Amino acid sequence: MSEQDPLRPAGAPAGTVLATGAVVGAAAGDADGATVPTARRPAWRENLTTFAHNRFALAGLIVLIAFTAFCFLGPLVYPTNQSATNLLNENLPPSSQFPLGTSPEGFDILGRLMLGGQSTLEVGFAAAIVATAFGALWGAIAGYAGGFVDAVLMRIVDTMLSIPFLFFVVLVGTLLQPTLPLIVLAISSVSWLSTARVVRGETLSLRTRDYVVAARGFGIGHLSLVVRHIVPNALGAIVVNATLKVADAILLFASISFLGLGEPPPATNWGRMLTTGINNLFDGYWWQLWPAAIAIVATVVAINAVGDGLHDVVEKRLQGGHG
Repeated sequence: MSEQDPLRPAGAPAGTVLATGAVVGAAAGDADGATVPTARRPAWRENLTTFAHNRFALAGLIVLIAFTAFCFLGPLVYPTNQSATNLLNENLPPSSQFPLGTSPEGFDILGRLMLGGQSTLEVGFAAAIVATAFGALWGAIAGYAGGFVDAVLMRIVDTMLSIPFLFFVVLVGTLLQPTLPLIVLAISSVSWLSTARVVRGETLSLRTRDYVVAARGFGIGHLSLVVRHIVPNALGAIVVNATLKVADAILLFASISFLGLGEPPPATNWGRMLTTGINNLFDGYWWQLWPAAIAIVATVVAINAVGDGLHDVVEKRLQGGHG
């Protein structure tokens, strides 16, 4: 008479599934009744769940999507003329015809807010992408090479960090006509520096990993190793840093536009709208200031909230989650 299997209830046939999700005996294909672990959820579901648990980040994502739709789809629903001035409508307060009032040039401020948001978001995301791509490659090369190369590359970063951004922008603005591509390059030229430092720190840790050593042993080129192995494995930190760069770029763009160094009229952005609003605030035209101010603050806070949620995802991966 065979001895009763302690893992299977009395009288239960071989292959019974226990409450723990393990399969016993023949159904498991193991004569000793070894347990089989349940399948793990895909990594993207784990990451999405972690992000969704951060209510602040989820709210920030909703706000960011709403502002993006407002700026780029809003003009299709609420079309306005933002190129020809109409002095008959100058400085009108909010009304049913003009929900947010009008500007000193007679522009509908609601339509102006949409148009200004387009250029502001375009510059913010474009500058963050350019700065992140260049900074990540620079930092990865510095951290991977080490030694003299690392010292030279990082001294360049330190030197550029010592140059005041506004001085650099004023210099560029006096030499060249400001355009959106030029503004993106100007902002990117200072934004990539902190990204390079972050990625360098990650690379100093990654370059000693077994898979990097093995890839080097197989004769993979240094540049290919950096692009295919180092940078992808530092992607978590890079994505979080890139998200914060969008908020920084929006604030920098608003700052230089506030100083009058943005695109010339009739083009506009939220920073230029702030200038107009402050110039006319003490004349009682409060509606020319607050829409742009609220839009900048809400967008920057929303982007920082999304960055906080992405940081939670990266932290969970580093603590033993999906990698």
